[in-house]
Amino acid sequence: MKTVALAGGVGAARLLRGLTKLVPTRDLTIIGNTGDDFTLYGLHISPDLDTIMYTLAGIVNETNGWGIKNDTHNTLNTLGKLGQETWFKLGDKDLATHIIRTKLLKEGKSLTQATAQLMKMHNLKTKLVPMSNQPVHTKIVSPTQTMDFQEYFVKNQTKPKVTNVIYEDAEKAEPAPGIVEAIDHAQRIIICPSNPILSIAPILAIPAIRRALQATKAYTVAISPIIAGKTIKGPAAKIMNSMGLDASAIGVAKYYKDTADEIIIDQNDASQRNQIQKLRLKVTITNTIMKNLKDSTHLSRIALKKQKRLVEKTQDSISLPARAKK
Repeated sequence: MKTVALAGGVGAARLLRGLTKLVPTRDLTIIGNTGDDFTLYGLHISPDLDTIMYTLAGIVNETNGWGIKNDTHNTLNTLGKLGQETWFKLGDKDLATHIIRTKLLKEGKSLTQATAQLMKMHNLKTKLVPMSNQPVHTKIVSPTQTMDFQEYFVKNQTKPKVTNVIYEDAEKAEPAPGIVEAIDHAQRIIICPSNPILSIAPILAIPAIRRALQATKAYTVAISPIIAGKTIKGPAAKIMNSMGLDASAIGVAKYYKDTADEIIIDQNDASQRNQIQKLRLKVTITNTIMKNLKDSTHLSRIALKKQKRLVEKTQDSISLPARAKK
């Protein structure tokens, strides 16, 4: 089954750990969010791509869900002693990835080519593709300032109230090579349990990807990252509440109702099934907490289960919530 996964962050990486066990490498394309990308110390950092790569390679720091296990911070500590900002916790092993990526980009490689080369260096054959080779920056708007995503998420620890999210330059960005073709030929599209606003919406904000998802004949399954009003990792629930959106399985379903055919929600949210079904979405209830490979494989198997569409999607466009548009 030709499968495309829209992915960003820890929840996606944990699902993909199981999905890659079920879908042959040749049949799987992972579209990674790069709205979080930024430059630090002159290095190009792609946090979501790296989290997926490290997880699939089996070297991720399981406690954090990101970074490399058993890493040290000698370089960062020395930078601090030299008066440099150290709020973004780069490990010594992790730095090697960013140095190689930056070197490849300076040599004229695209981000797609650099990502493929890094995956190969980690002995991974899975096709992980950045959503675009062009920069798309997720900007967080608060009542007092507009911040880069990492400034909001790491430096300010998600404390500022969020009034808007902007996907800067998304309307001008082109999908990375092969993305539209992968969507066109897919039988199954999976929207991973990632932050809808910060991880998935930047991908959907690229017009050609949005059009391809609108036109696809593939059955599309979204997995809610919200469980009983909370998230396992990340600020999805907090940012949805801050923007006046419903931080619940129902809220996630409303967000994806024009994109997905089905939503998978956690068993703790079973009481919301009837309300979600009124959105003309099929609802599947299961355990969505992924503590280990067995959990990831179980959830992936359910996402791949053959289903028929309840209705044909006929809307003119895949919409983002008004407050999350550029």
